[in-house]
Amino acid sequence: MNQTAELIRSATLRPDQAQRTFRAMLDAIACPGRVTRLPQEPLEKVPAALLPVLALADLGTGVHVLSDDPRWADVTAVATNAVPAPLARARLVAALRPVTAAELRTLHRGSAAAPEDAALAALAVPDVIGGEQAMRLTGPGVPGEVVIAPAGLPEGFAPARGPGDFPAGIDLLLVAPDGRLLGLPRSTHLELITSRED
Repeated sequence: MNQTAELIRSATLRPDQAQRTFRAMLDAIACPGRVTRLPQEPLEKVPAALLPVLALADLGTGVHVLSDDPRWADVTAVATNAVPAPLARARLVAALRPVTAAELRTLHRGSAAAPEDAALAALAVPDVIGGEQAMRLTGPGVPGEVVIAPAGLPEGFAPARGPGDFPAGIDLLLVAPDGRLLGLPRSTHLELITSRED
């Protein structure tokens, strides 16, 4: 019980920590492919991929935490007063373990009439660079094109994320354990780069 209480205290972000988390997320979403960084202090006890949810969640937000440790869902609910929601209906998702392509396809994408209902998901990855599959990003906020290769994405990531049907679609944050993050907003076009192009 004491350990859970300590986790709740660590997960209750100070206003300045929440503000810096929000700023890093905004920068990542506004400039897809550019690496930004979350505040470091909370990362001593809180998984990096949980910080975006902790900074944004409130009483009116449906949240889903994918984790091998069920305590993090309870900690998030208490620290933010957010309502736990099924994955398919959650507005905020924190994947603290590797996400599957099937789970990505489950995320709520909103609609043209209600794009605000779509999910924002923070996905834990081993690193935001050094992965085996390179992807070319184009679209709003991308100067020309940017190539990224995050590590640890599931097989079938690109088709599971979908091409987007802006203004509907999902917004993704790829978050490394040290707090570095990449944004993949719904407006960004993602194209796999085959080995023949390398």
